[in-house]
Amino acid sequence: MKKIRTVLFLFLLLFTILLILSLQEGTAEQEISVKEVTQFTYVCLAHKGPFTDMPDVIGMMWQHTRQQNIFPSLGPLIGVYYSTPDLVQPAELEWEIGFPITPQTLVQAPLEKKQWTSTHVISTVHIGPNETVGETYAKIKEWMENNDYLHTGPILERYLSDPSQVRPEAQRTEIWVPFLVE
Repeated sequence: MKKIRTVLFLFLLLFTILLILSLQEGTAEQEISVKEVTQFTYVCLAHKGPFTDMPDVIGMMWQHTRQQNIFPSLGPLIGVYYSTPDLVQPAELEWEIGFPITPQTLVQAPLEKKQWTSTHVISTVHIGPNETVGETYAKIKEWMENNDYLHTGPILERYLSDPSQVRPEAQRTEIWVPFLVE
């Protein structure tokens, strides 16, 4: 009986600690910084249309990569965004979904093999559902303006959490914004 109480106490203690940490994680101030990153090759499926198409595009990308025996092994799922909803209509948004691959990987249409070439980016990690990522972009924009940085290329998002395994409020997305100093 004493052993059961001890195990129950330890379980409750661990649960309480994890609950406190998860609550603190959501309130932590986002760190925005300059980061040096390595160029890499990736496979992707390009799309023109609203972000609400994302689940379908991801599904098609997985279908085509499986058919071509291309599997992620070098990093998380990524999104590369060439336009933003504040500048174009949703139907005109240009973006792609993919993942890093080795340069030797053979890729066939409709997939494309591309190279991420920006080696210096503004970086932060958005914690929360994709629907709130705009708030993080607003903070990045303000930080860049305050520090005299100019956005110069497509934005990359690295999806560090699997949405099927993590609650929306705990999802983690690393954002990379290429820049020039003004």
